[in-house]
Amino acid sequence: MSPAPRVPWQAKFMALVFIWGSSFLLMKVGLESLSAVQIAALRLVTGAATILALLWMRGGSLPHERWVWKHLVVTGLLLGTLPFTLFALSETRVSSALAGIGNATTPIATVLATMAFLPGARATRPKVIAVVIGFIGVVTIMQPWASGRPDLVGFGMALAGGVCYGIGWTYNRRFLARADLGGLSQPAATLLMGCVLMVPVILVWGALQSGGMSSIWSYDQDRLGTSQIEAGSAGGGWMWLPLLCILALGIVGTGAAYILQFDVVRGAGPVIGSTITYLIPIVSVLLGVLVLGESLGLFEVIGFVIVLAAAAVINAPARRPAATLAIPEVSPAAPQP
Repeated sequence: MSPAPRVPWQAKFMALVFIWGSSFLLMKVGLESLSAVQIAALRLVTGAATILALLWMRGGSLPHERWVWKHLVVTGLLLGTLPFTLFALSETRVSSALAGIGNATTPIATVLATMAFLPGARATRPKVIAVVIGFIGVVTIMQPWASGRPDLVGFGMALAGGVCYGIGWTYNRRFLARADLGGLSQPAATLLMGCVLMVPVILVWGALQSGGMSSIWSYDQDRLGTSQIEAGSAGGGWMWLPLLCILALGIVGTGAAYILQFDVVRGAGPVIGSTITYLIPIVSVLLGVLVLGESLGLFEVIGFVIVLAAAAVINAPARRPAATLAIPEVSPAAPQP
């Protein structure tokens, strides 16, 4: 019998809500002088370095089986490279609050991914209906009928980031559940593979920039106002603030959070762990409004409420007996922004 953890999963759960909820604020500040691709790459590198250092200090090791690493290519892409890049790109076009709302669609994607990857389980009729309602909420946010609608490409990228998490964690449960021996081995390997897959992305991006490959590690001064550039060069530190925010996002919001994430799923199960999904956007919206002065339109708020309600139904424990459809039971793991 394994000893009880020193920190209960409930405390880790609440820590994750605030850590991931603030990630959208940190990305928005980072975009003041860093590109979305730079942010994704720096976040992956610092997050992976954090977990690998802790893994080494604890005497752990990375997985050795070749079949595990084959599946880690998929999870590293879907839980690291793609969503980190997509969320940062989305915030170049929409507010951090709206990007955070996009993350709330992860349970909807998880239901559909569960149907594909987890045969043998069942989904209750209310959960399936909630998926449809969730799509209605997404359409309400996007407002295709209105001229003043949000940037559809930007919000679409946030939705795609949420979809990546839904598919990625379901894939992880389907193919890598028996490979998780506890500790930091699997989260470290996942982020490490995300780093490897990020290399071609940032190299192609650098080759396409006017500054060439040197753009990979340089500030984008075109994003900064003259006064901000002068403040940075004079030691005022503004140019360092975006970098510090992304370092915090990588070390705390990615490295430490991945450790907490796996611990919550192990301690409370994937269903309870997935309820983080609809608490994260609440924090991101509050921070966007209170700290960055962002605002949401009426339809965006209405759609947000609809999506949160759908997510709550999807994550609710199934009643027994319950009318069921011949499709898998939804039991997603917790997503990360």
